[in-house]
Amino acid sequence: FDVLSDRARELGLRLGAINPNLFQEPEYKLGSLCNPDPSVRRRAVEHIGECIDVAARVGSDAISLWLADGTNYPGQDSLAARRRRLLDALHEVYGALGENMELLVEYKLYEPAFYATDLADWGSALLVCQELGDRANVLVDLGHHAQGVNIEQIVSLLHGAGRLGGFHFNDRKYGDDDLIVGSIDPFQLFRIFYELVDAGAVESGVRLTIDQSHNVEAKIEAMIQSVLNLQEAYAKALLVDRAALAAAQAEGDVLAANRVLVDAFSTDVRPVCAKVREDLGASADPIAAFRASGYAERAASERAHGTAAAWL
Repeated sequence: FDVLSDRARELGLRLGAINPNLFQEPEYKLGSLCNPDPSVRRRAVEHIGECIDVAARVGSDAISLWLADGTNYPGQDSLAARRRRLLDALHEVYGALGENMELLVEYKLYEPAFYATDLADWGSALLVCQELGDRANVLVDLGHHAQGVNIEQIVSLLHGAGRLGGFHFNDRKYGDDDLIVGSIDPFQLFRIFYELVDAGAVESGVRLTIDQSHNVEAKIEAMIQSVLNLQEAYAKALLVDRAALAAAQAEGDVLAANRVLVDAFSTDVRPVCAKVREDLGASADPIAAFRASGYAERAASERAHGTAAAWL
């Protein structure tokens, strides 16, 4: 762990949230913290404890918790009992956190549970956080909602409650598709960043994380494109004429208020974002620079006869 931490510092990086794995093992088939078997619940709590120890050793100040727990059929288990088990386990976890550590509680509408997910939405996650304490906050994954859900309103509500912990950025067309953020609905991404800027949430330290699964596109290039899309959405959100918007809202001028947002979204911010990257010593076109570096080809050649990545 010391070697890992030292190497991160050499690269100018800081290790972020530590994520327990509570879904891989066969014992977790019926859940982890909500499992009816107390020995399985104990194993899950102890694993989170190990992750807290890892976080302390590598200088991380957050545990990011996503549970696959849920049921597939009515009657499979008691919904009330599962909630009690969840809260009992999380109280123990919360009590084991380091003094300056934060617990991020993520929710998901469905998958792998298809009848009732134990942390299915922002409300169920918020209730848990409010019961645990001030250092428990909600993590929003953009793909973990039903079709048509107003995610920017959820962002506003959670921030207003003082419980917006962070994001897993991605995009979706149908479900939890984990596509490049902003690739399907860039206007939604802009609207989310408008709420974040309006609330001062970015400056206050809300955690921003990319959580995606790149299957057909080049993985590193896809991550670079995600960062570019985030930068552009943020820049557009900064351009919103808030005085004009407030005036239109106060006058009840629906169309004018909407046009203020659309005007900012329609602004081409790519040149100014490229200029900012250059001023910071980075490339104006990071994808072109990455391709020109030849890194992907060198890495592929060096690893040609290595061991394929897999669950250990």
